[in-house]
Amino acid sequence: MDHGENRRGFFASRANMVLLVFLAVGGFYLVSEHWAHLSGVGPLLLLLGLCIGMHFFMHGGHGGHGSGSDENGPPPGGGREPGDHRH
Repeated sequence: MDHGENRRGFFASRANMVLLVFLAVGGFYLVSEHWAHLSGVGPLLLLLGLCIGMHFFMHGGHGGHGSGSDENGPPPGGGREPGDHRH
């Protein structure tokens, strides 16, 4: 069953074009009516993006999460006993 000859693009259908126009108009009104709420979230999204970016880019030196403890490296806490206090 070959439908290659009858296949049209997404934008060739009239129903798809009506759907896209409807979604664009609805999206415009949604953003314009709720702009006060969206603009207040902008700085928080920027901060969240910076935190996520730092998390991914700063883990390059030690292999990331879930690698387990290294047998040759010091144990957690720097290898000191809990009561050992140094200056």
